[in-house]
Amino acid sequence: MARNRALPVGTTGFPMNDHAGVWIDHHKAIIVGLTPDGEVTLVIPSKVEKHLERGGDSPMEGAYESRQVPADDSRQRALTGGLNIYYDEVIASLRDYGSLLILGPGEAKKELHSRLTKSKLGARVAAIEAADKMTDRQLVAKVRTYFGGAAPRKQPPS
Repeated sequence: MARNRALPVGTTGFPMNDHAGVWIDHHKAIIVGLTPDGEVTLVIPSKVEKHLERGGDSPMEGAYESRQVPADDSRQRALTGGLNIYYDEVIASLRDYGSLLILGPGEAKKELHSRLTKSKLGARVAAIEAADKMTDRQLVAKVRTYFGGAAPRKQPPS
């Protein structure tokens, strides 16, 4: 005899059995959420800038002064702080999905997983895979294939 069980519901009303895939690097994150109502795609841009280049003395630009570019440790703190804000925004968007696939080309996918673990959401990560640049369609197909085509192809109304 089958029992009717209520599915756990997250803070945005999505059942916790919904799946999401995220392709992430230090420039942007693309999240594809699969729900019974369809798929949801969200792009989260990073506001983190690359390190400033430290130059030496140049006859064209004059003598190098230490005040022109902040010291390496202060630039690293600024970069780390910016990435933490970015990862927190991505995690907030993933919080209500029960199962996560993390994709990406570099270290950002591992850094996101570490942040998810610290947020006590690491158990939701089903897999972490290396993936170069992907179109939106390729990402949706990858997430659908991984989770077994868990949602219809229609987009819910915005």
